[in-house]
Amino acid sequence: MSQVLFYALGGLQEDGKNLYCIEVNKKIFILDAGSKNPSVELHGVDLIVPNINHLIANKDRIIGLFLTHAHDEHIGSVYQIIRDINPKVYASNFTMAVLKDKLEKDGISYNPNNLITVKSRSTLEVEGIKVRFFELAHNIPDCCGIDIQTEDGNIIYTGNYNFDQNAKVDYAAMFRNLAVFSKEKVLALLTESLGATNASNRGTILEFKTRMNNILTSCEGRVIFSLYSSDILRIQQIINIAIDNNKKIALIGKKTQRILAKAIELGHLIIPDKYNVNLRYIDENNANDDKDLVVLVTGERHEPFFMLQRMSKKIDRLIHLEPTDTVVVLTNPVIGTEKMSARTLDIIYKVTSKVHTFKPDLLPPVNASREEIKEMINILKPKYIIPVIGEYRHLYACAIVADCVGYNQTNTLLMDCGDVCEFSDGKYIGITGEVETGEVMLDGKAFGDIGDVVMRDRELLAKDGVVIISANINAKTKTIVIGPEITSKGFMFDTEELNITDKIKDLFVEVSKEYLSQKFINWSEFKNEIRSELASLIFKTTKRSPIIIPVLISTDTDFLDK
Repeated sequence: MSQVLFYALGGLQEDGKNLYCIEVNKKIFILDAGSKNPSVELHGVDLIVPNINHLIANKDRIIGLFLTHAHDEHIGSVYQIIRDINPKVYASNFTMAVLKDKLEKDGISYNPNNLITVKSRSTLEVEGIKVRFFELAHNIPDCCGIDIQTEDGNIIYTGNYNFDQNAKVDYAAMFRNLAVFSKEKVLALLTESLGATNASNRGTILEFKTRMNNILTSCEGRVIFSLYSSDILRIQQIINIAIDNNKKIALIGKKTQRILAKAIELGHLIIPDKYNVNLRYIDENNANDDKDLVVLVTGERHEPFFMLQRMSKKIDRLIHLEPTDTVVVLTNPVIGTEKMSARTLDIIYKVTSKVHTFKPDLLPPVNASREEIKEMINILKPKYIIPVIGEYRHLYACAIVADCVGYNQTNTLLMDCGDVCEFSDGKYIGITGEVETGEVMLDGKAFGDIGDVVMRDRELLAKDGVVIISANINAKTKTIVIGPEITSKGFMFDTEELNITDKIKDLFVEVSKEYLSQKFINWSEFKNEIRSELASLIFKTTKRSPIIIPVLISTDTDFLDK
């Protein structure tokens, strides 16, 4: 009796943090290990990664980690798996190059023998189980799908893909691979869902090129494009269009954006020397104002918006935006950057009205549309479909797409993170268990979860600020030597409430009497009581709840006299 389990530690009913697991007869295959960006209410959080406690507890059963492509949503949490589990990691050439660069940048030690580069069309046999990589089109080089062969049929995970035939992909080879899979039994297809809400195919490369050509031929001055550094294909498309219009090209970020540096190093991003311009800092002799200049502003998340703001305010070192300049914004806001994106457009419009923005449906495809998902399903003819990679609305839309080609609720499985889906002898048994999941929030280079307590404190600080009350206390004589003094940050007493400061000091003295009259001062309980009493007083008076921090300093007055 064969058993296959599928579950996700991230990537179901959310955008990002993709981490999927296939268990074949107790052997665990990990598919991708991504991160996701924090929303604006997560104050100070830089990154969110999956909770991998389940994998750590079962690391002896892990066969390997298999990666589809180099976007952070799919490789952003690989470091914690390497650090805590150290399995073999399999990835295509560009994906592996970006991964190694990330590990070295963050100072994560790794065993080079465990990082195995595979061709985008290759077959491996790992622990007696055949794993096949197959090439797919996306907006980043060396994007792959992954097929795991089981006794009951193939389990195929697409990662992100589309069927855009203008991408640098060998389409004949790609469809040959898919045709081979279609002749075999496909037990389950794990297909991406992010584009399933798109009712029709999005803008084509030809339409995109026509729009960009029209902009470049009609502009009077420089043209400044904002692009995400991970969108390698689109960056190359803009470069090619600029070359066709005989424009000079300045790529801002090719040194600071490490993914661009790897793309250039490996030949996936090409700017001929004839057209490449290395901008110098602006000074009295240099303005970088060549009217035939095309500037590509690249970065991650908020960085393109930040740089456009600096250019608009004329504080950037390389480009000062002028009324004759044209700005083309190809960076649709991602989670956490919506307000910054809108603010950036307002700032740009104060300098130049020549601003072009494009809705996602006008841009060439990045994720598979409804019709492309149908095409993938019809080629592979899986027994079961499991929508992955997307919010619930995307997963549901993917189920509707599957229904259009003959798959109903019995063979389209909508799941949540942690649900364990079981197949036995090639038949879906149901959700038969649950594994531990969750989110780990990272702040800067801190590798541990910053936790709910810290997040609650940050929320309070952002909302009501902090009040610090300090005093010097002589532990020998049990008297207050200096203070209490009140300091506030992000919290201001209204004019009519100034007398509350006197009430706070009086309450501090009253609480102090109780603890200073004891034989031994319990400093911890002393501070907790002050915190509790002052919080109650401030809320009753102001209807606000700042963080209260008592600072009690044990002071020897003899030492002060000296």
